[in-house]
This record gives sequence, C-alpha cells and structure tokens, in this order.
Amino acid sequence: MSKRSGPNNLDGREGDASLWRGAVIPASVIALLFIVGCSFFRGNAGFWGSLLAGFTVILFFSVHLLVSKVTKDLDPMATMALAMFSYFAKVILMGAFLLIVTKTTNKADVDRTSFAISALTITAVWLGGEIRAFLRLKPQLPLPPTK
Repeated sequence: MSKRSGPNNLDGREGDASLWRGAVIPASVIALLFIVGCSFFRGNAGFWGSLLAGFTVILFFSVHLLVSKVTKDLDPMATMALAMFSYFAKVILMGAFLLIVTKTTNKADVDRTSFAISALTITAVWLGGEIRAFLRLKPQLPLPPTK
C-alpha cells in the first residue's frame, strides 16, 4: 500500500491544513461577528464574554486536530489512547478555566449569556466547517484485502 500526499488524502500535510482552514475560517468569522454584536448589545461585558468564548472554542478544537495530526501514523490503540487523554485533559482544563473565570471576574465584566451563546454557535460553525472540509478531501481509505 502506498501513501500519497496531497489535498485529496488525509496522509498529506495539505489535508491536515485543509481540515483546519475549513473549520477555523468560518469559526473565526462567526466569532468576530459575535464579538461585535455582543459588544453592541451587551457593552464591554459582552465583548469580553464573546472574546473568551471564541478563544476557548478555537483553541479547544485546534488541539483536537493537532493531536490527530501527530498520531495519524501511530498504532490505532495508541492513537485512541492519546485522543482520549487529550479529550479528558481538555475537558478538565476547560472546567478549570471556566471555574477561574466565574470566580475571579464580576458578572458585570464578563457577560455569561454572551459567552454561552457565542460558544455554542462558534462550536456548531466549527464542526460544520470541519465536516464540510473533510467531505471535500475525499480521503483514500484502504479497502480490506479480498480473498
């Protein structure tokens, strides 16, 4: 079995970059729109809430793609172990981050509603962009051997 590199194969660097670009561009646009919109409707607290949401969502999902890129040539069990470890580490760190933000900032400084709505919308847009980019790659998946 030969490994090809290129935009139509997940083994190539271009495929990894295409997945990331396909997700980060629409997510960043929506994040910027929410930052502007929440700033307009909720003031400075809306700005900080949306900015934190955009930063955390984009960082959270970028780490996932980075782990996928790093582990793609490893044994499937090692890949799964690292994926699960990175997921649980991200969830724990995200929980700690949210706890720190809620305990150290005033509700008048960081609008919780702006954060929540922005985070959910940016997440949905990221996932949609990543799915769209993956479907455009048309990866060459190995077929099982025939008898």
